[in-house]
Amino acid sequence: MFKEQHVITASSRQKTYLMGLIGEGVRPSLTPPMHEAEGAAQSLVYVYRPVDLLELGLPGSAVGELLRAGVRLGFDAFNVTHPCKQLVLDSLDAVDPVAARLGAVNTVVVRDGKLIGHNTDRSGFVSGFRAALPGADMTHVVQLGAGGAGSAVADALLGLGAGRLSIVDPDAARAEALVAQLLGAAREPGADGAVPRIEAAPPSEAPGLVAGASGLVNASPIGMFTHPGLPLPAGALHGGLWVSDVVYRPAHTVLIEAAQALGCRIMEGGHMAVGQAADTFEMVTSLPADRARMRAHFDALVEAETRSGEVPTTPQEA
Repeated sequence: MFKEQHVITASSRQKTYLMGLIGEGVRPSLTPPMHEAEGAAQSLVYVYRPVDLLELGLPGSAVGELLRAGVRLGFDAFNVTHPCKQLVLDSLDAVDPVAARLGAVNTVVVRDGKLIGHNTDRSGFVSGFRAALPGADMTHVVQLGAGGAGSAVADALLGLGAGRLSIVDPDAARAEALVAQLLGAAREPGADGAVPRIEAAPPSEAPGLVAGASGLVNASPIGMFTHPGLPLPAGALHGGLWVSDVVYRPAHTVLIEAAQALGCRIMEGGHMAVGQAADTFEMVTSLPADRARMRAHFDALVEAETRSGEVPTTPQEA
């Protein structure tokens, strides 16, 4: 008597997801384990692999070649990080309007063999902000840092209703370029019909600006394990501020701890990190991500990393 055999057919085979993260020094990134854990929680076959340019000995300009190879190998999507967020633009078949406005792409989805660029840095900051700081006063926001995530965060702040946005950076040309980019973008006036005021300023002016501000965002690398400390003098902080930091390694930066001590409402960097990952997960799978579950897993990863003492020596990335 023949034993019953299970025949795997195309209709019974489960959809699998294959993702990659392209950039320099991405091996320690927490994004792959966050994605894989959420995939496992949803009973998905979900694999996410770092593609480290430093390990491969490739320049950032190789991102297009790697993406095209990924299409041939069956990848569903990639996150793209430093130094490829701008370099990748020339290798894409289409770019989401928000990413085009920002001039930066951090997520590339493969659709029918085509490479479609998106920016979930911006959307991740927005979702994190709404969760952590609902009803925050957006009258005047000071942002520290105009590079890296600064472009996406500044655009997000304007979308969240900032009436005045002061961008502080030691590189005056970089700050002015970001202001010009933001001013050149087509925007709707605020609820009161007013057009946002956007300005660049040097670090020497930061304390005076913060003194009259309602909110402060650190989009600079200051506060990371690799760049410890405060991004501005501690005496510049005051209890009337809400304070956000995009740095999530360590989980609570010196800035966040100082703000908490003053009674400020805070948004630590984990909110943006999880928001970005959840938005990308949903884009790739078309399934809702459990953001609370992803945040719990993120916190566990950071806690384990901190306990081990093996902190990353490369800058935090996607």
